[in-house]
Amino acid sequence: MDIHGLTRRHLLATAGAVTLLSLAEARAQGVAPKAGGTLTTVITPEPPLLVPGVNNQGPTLIVSSKIYQGLIGYAPDLSPQPALAKSWELSDDKLTYTFHLQPNVKFHDGRPMTADDVIFSIMKFHMELAPRARGVFSKIKAAEAPDPQTVKLTLDSPFEPFLLMFDVTTCAIVPKHLYDGTDYRNNPANQHPVGTGPFAFDAWQRGSFIRLKKFADYWKPGQPYLDQLIYRIVPDSQSRALALETGQVQMTQFNDIEPFDVPRFQQLPTVMVETTGWEYFAPLMWLELNNRVKPLDDVRVRQAISHALDRDFIVKRLWFGVGKPATSPVASATRYHDPDAKLQAYDLEAAAKLLDDAGLKPDANGVRFTIKHLAIPYGEIWSRLSEYIRASLGKIGIQVVLETTDAGSWAKRVGDWDYETAINFVYQYGDPTLGVERTYVSSNIKKVTFANTEGYSNPAVDKLFETARLSGDPEERKRAFYEVQKILTEEVPVVWLMEMSFPTIHDRRVNNLITTGTGVHACFDDVFIA
Repeated sequence: MDIHGLTRRHLLATAGAVTLLSLAEARAQGVAPKAGGTLTTVITPEPPLLVPGVNNQGPTLIVSSKIYQGLIGYAPDLSPQPALAKSWELSDDKLTYTFHLQPNVKFHDGRPMTADDVIFSIMKFHMELAPRARGVFSKIKAAEAPDPQTVKLTLDSPFEPFLLMFDVTTCAIVPKHLYDGTDYRNNPANQHPVGTGPFAFDAWQRGSFIRLKKFADYWKPGQPYLDQLIYRIVPDSQSRALALETGQVQMTQFNDIEPFDVPRFQQLPTVMVETTGWEYFAPLMWLELNNRVKPLDDVRVRQAISHALDRDFIVKRLWFGVGKPATSPVASATRYHDPDAKLQAYDLEAAAKLLDDAGLKPDANGVRFTIKHLAIPYGEIWSRLSEYIRASLGKIGIQVVLETTDAGSWAKRVGDWDYETAINFVYQYGDPTLGVERTYVSSNIKKVTFANTEGYSNPAVDKLFETARLSGDPEERKRAFYEVQKILTEEVPVVWLMEMSFPTIHDRRVNNLITTGTGVHACFDDVFIA
């Protein structure tokens, strides 16, 4: 669906349909929305603070999305849905977006939320704090507030994925009166976050829990249904699983539960396992290859490594079916994914022939060459993946030496290009320009984690990404992105392994948890326990 082709009437009708569908589904199961109760869950690891923009790590975004809101949200098909903006229009020249704000929205400190807060959040707060947002919002040549309920943003040129930048995880609306003219990162307000969401910050006992309480002046009448949300801090994965199994918590999310524990919960009659709700983020996991290191600079070697790894095994035997094999650099949930794109099939003979053709003959011990692998320190399942990679590449004569480190050192080493191979995964944010381009364009070969750290460079790929970025024509963008996928899958700058999908496991009495394309990052104003 072309997000720019939606009329105001259609947008409102669609949003209403989504809300009515979720409630109708609940009622169809004999459950009507019920006010009251506490939803207790866990958050792993403990976030450093709860202000999106100041900190954009996964745990921060999950909790803060109940405190803050964006202008719009996204359905599972990534069509935009009203949030703080009740409707919007795009001018015929595709340059000016006019957002009409919801009436009677207040911040948790009682001050009204107006167009001035929206413009401040976009043009100052996130522009300064977030490199990804800065790259897009710098295209805004004029930001105006014709009245307190209207925001008009005019771009310097058409930018088709613009509406995908206004979810709470990318552009939360913050109170101008608390942040304007301050050091955003060190503002005392960061210790007591103030947003417009259905839940207000209540208490945080470090190492134990975060508690959010129902905001009585929330702009949706009669909502939220829950009285409070409690996020428990439980570092040990076995303890988290036990807390869920015994009912001490009613929900887990993200990487709270190890994949090998998921099948056990799927058999329990009292809980539900959902793997949807990641369509906007579409996390794609790959084996990162430092293209500067010989012989990884040879495309035949990279293709051989791709042939030697069984993606079906990784998904089914390591991740127990939570996810699906990668088929392209663009995840299947992301716009402009080419359904005909194909990666190298699992074929050890083809892999060995490619290495022979590259002049890498096995020695007396069957070893062609040795590479180092920097394991990602995110838990037991990731260690198992690294062991699988070592064993699989050993079958074609590549000796893998595993290196281990902590999370901070892992990020620093990858960012400094101080690695040979490593596992990585990134979010795609609904459009290749927003979440894919950064990994492959030569202008982003920087010593920064989640940039083009592998050092891949192809002028044709650079040009195609530029064409797609600058074009306002969906068909032209599609042609460019399809050609990019064709080139990348042939040249294999990294070895794409798996489209990830983190499980949300919850008590069956908890309703309406996963209804959007952002899943547990939704505001939970329609979640209820019955």
